[in-house]
Amino acid sequence: MSAPERIPPRSVTTAELLAEGELTVVGRIRDASNTALYCTVSHDGREAGCVYKPVAGERPLWDFPDGTLAEREVAAYEVSEATGWGLVPPTVLREGPHGTGMCQLWIEGGTGPELLALVDGEEPGEGWKAIGLADVGEGRTALLVHADDERLRRLAVLDAVINNADRKGGHLLPGAGERLYGIDHGVTFNTENKLRTLLWGWAGDPLTGEAVEVLKRLREDLREGAALAERLAGLLTADEVQATRARVDDLLESGRHPRPNGDWPAIPWPPV
Repeated sequence: MSAPERIPPRSVTTAELLAEGELTVVGRIRDASNTALYCTVSHDGREAGCVYKPVAGERPLWDFPDGTLAEREVAAYEVSEATGWGLVPPTVLREGPHGTGMCQLWIEGGTGPELLALVDGEEPGEGWKAIGLADVGEGRTALLVHADDERLRRLAVLDAVINNADRKGGHLLPGAGERLYGIDHGVTFNTENKLRTLLWGWAGDPLTGEAVEVLKRLREDLREGAALAERLAGLLTADEVQATRARVDDLLESGRHPRPNGDWPAIPWPPV
């Protein structure tokens, strides 16, 4: 009698690892405004680093409901995945050592071209987009610029959709190869226009053809009853989901990157 065929064990997916793996706290990320813990997560022989932000460690904000930042981080990941651009690291909502929280795959910083810079003069050089003047001390100013980079431009579109109120330079994370990630999406999806970002270099410019096609697909994915809309409904209020639909519609109607509206500080502080 021949031996039974051995079926190789199924590999644990990243989503399963983050959602079901055992979380072990290694230390606290000190420069985070809310409690952010660096952890390892292990499941069926696979292990990875991750960031765990428990809801219990969130500081109250005047313009966002208490205890909702972790869910907004997960919602940002869901929308990012729907675009197909993969701009947000895998993120889940789960139980952990300090209660329910957001758990996001740790991305080891990679190398790549410079994304932000301070330059003399009033105009950006070739390959750069102007953000605005910055005080550099001793009564001097310099022009703050960001790279004219298609990855940043995609991120600018995503931020407009999710209404990101805090796109700082420190939230831009180059990954392996040519990947670029955006992190820290707790203050997103407000029903009021709160877009605050360093990525204003394309303000008023026509959207790329790629972005228009992505937004058209996203509009379908956000219609009532669609899978993405249902997932967001478990993370956001009905008004916040509807406001997201409206922002996608507005982008498609204008066909352009949004401009600062003047009702809200356009650039986060500190910017980096």
